[in-house]
Amino acid sequence: MNHHGGQIIAGRPSSEGQATFTALDPAKRQALPTAFHEATRNEIHRAATSAAVAFRDYRCRSPQDRAGFLQRIADQIENLGDVLINRAQQETGLPAARLIGERGRTTGQLRLFAQLLIEGSWVDAVIDRPLPQREPLPRPDLRRMLIPMGPVAVFAASNFPLAFSVAGGDTASALAGGNPVIVKAHPGHPGVSELVASCIVAAADATGLPEGVFSLIHGPSHDVGLALVQHPDIKAVAFTGSLRGGRALFDAAMKRPEPIPVHAEMGSTNPLFALPQAVRRRGAAIAQGFVQSMTLGAGQFCTKPGLFIGVHSAELEQLLETVGKQIKALPSMTMLSSGICGAYFSSLTRTKCSEGIRILADWESESNSHTEQHGASTTSKAAALVVEARRFLKLPQLHEEIFGPASIFVICRSKQELEEVAECLQGQLTATIHHEGDDLKQFDGLVPLLQERVGRLIFNGYPTGVEVCHAMQHGGPYPATTEARSTSVGSAAIARFVRPICFQNCPASSLPPELQDDNPRAIWRRIDGQLTRDPV
Repeated sequence: MNHHGGQIIAGRPSSEGQATFTALDPAKRQALPTAFHEATRNEIHRAATSAAVAFRDYRCRSPQDRAGFLQRIADQIENLGDVLINRAQQETGLPAARLIGERGRTTGQLRLFAQLLIEGSWVDAVIDRPLPQREPLPRPDLRRMLIPMGPVAVFAASNFPLAFSVAGGDTASALAGGNPVIVKAHPGHPGVSELVASCIVAAADATGLPEGVFSLIHGPSHDVGLALVQHPDIKAVAFTGSLRGGRALFDAAMKRPEPIPVHAEMGSTNPLFALPQAVRRRGAAIAQGFVQSMTLGAGQFCTKPGLFIGVHSAELEQLLETVGKQIKALPSMTMLSSGICGAYFSSLTRTKCSEGIRILADWESESNSHTEQHGASTTSKAAALVVEARRFLKLPQLHEEIFGPASIFVICRSKQELEEVAECLQGQLTATIHHEGDDLKQFDGLVPLLQERVGRLIFNGYPTGVEVCHAMQHGGPYPATTEARSTSVGSAAIARFVRPICFQNCPASSLPPELQDDNPRAIWRRIDGQLTRDPV
């Protein structure tokens, strides 16, 4: 399939700018055909203003209309078939099986939000009936629900070219909430982005939605993203990427005359605590599961376990020996880009040179070039480093994420040291505890400490693999995210792009259906403090 290489603004291609870039096949280390144009400020302005105009229409569309739109997007993506998978393989180096699974997750979350819209209770409708006889003052009729915010800027992630990209969870949840979306495509997979964007445009056209409900812009320059966030018509931002990138967008949004929320997921070390009885009873299995999790997708998952914390024992030393052997036996891995690969080796080199670090499994680069250019290395090796807890506590640089297939093993000499390590951790997406017998009783302070620091606490499992469902929480305290109260995965993600409004003594004819007396949508509502589907 041919690519036009331009922006898609309100359903139409646009290539005003002279600056271009090409995608790189990381497996073959060569440029792919088609030059993609970087968005100009005028194109960004047109996309944002078109979205603002579309918002007046789209926000008033029925839940059934929006659900039909999401379902049609899912259908269109599936209809691309092998064309999408083949292009994604070329641009990311990821295996077909992984991409087919990710496509299923992408279409599945679109349909999850469609179901959420039809069910309807997500609007959190609350009605407090009037109390005209109350003394000293009567209570008015008060009715509250959630409504859309306005155009949302979505920044696609590098490591999930489908599920966290153009039609990923951020776009799906924003569209479900009634908000137009402008996606800043990731420069690592622009061809995939254009293909998926065409599906959204076709779905909007087929369902009769306003053209500005979706736009796509390209550009490797940071200026493109900043210009989008700073545009006055943008009302919220979703970002998945590095701490540096997320913080830059957050700071720009806060400096606007009208600050807006930025929901940025910015990385995590996802510590795993292996308690003594668990290590004693199933150390070999824990070692195998950990290595599989840390190297899944060449360690390029935001939930990769980057820290392993245990209490010194003969069994723990045996576990470490097993980990070292397994990592040394692993083949080289292709990473998403030369830039990511270079950053991985640079981070690993700095960590390796830290005082007190012992190398459990060494690594080596297949190229001395870590520059982000075509022909630079995209091949990595897994690594495992060991450090004593007393050194880890004194070296903040060891607490930082290494994006790639490497982890640090922290050896504690007592329960107190293990809890000190837990207490020193920054905000995380996840933490994991492996336990057996009375481990949790013996280490009774660990769970409360971790609850303060993570968004998801896992027991006897591994953090990679984030289920798309209603109960999932994929977020955490800063610096894992800029907003610990929200999730970027699961149906609760819709809450990021809506706001509450209260109608006081509103005439019945002006009330939205969700707040009308007879409850025409038959949704769950809280009336005078009680959950019910009954009419008022």
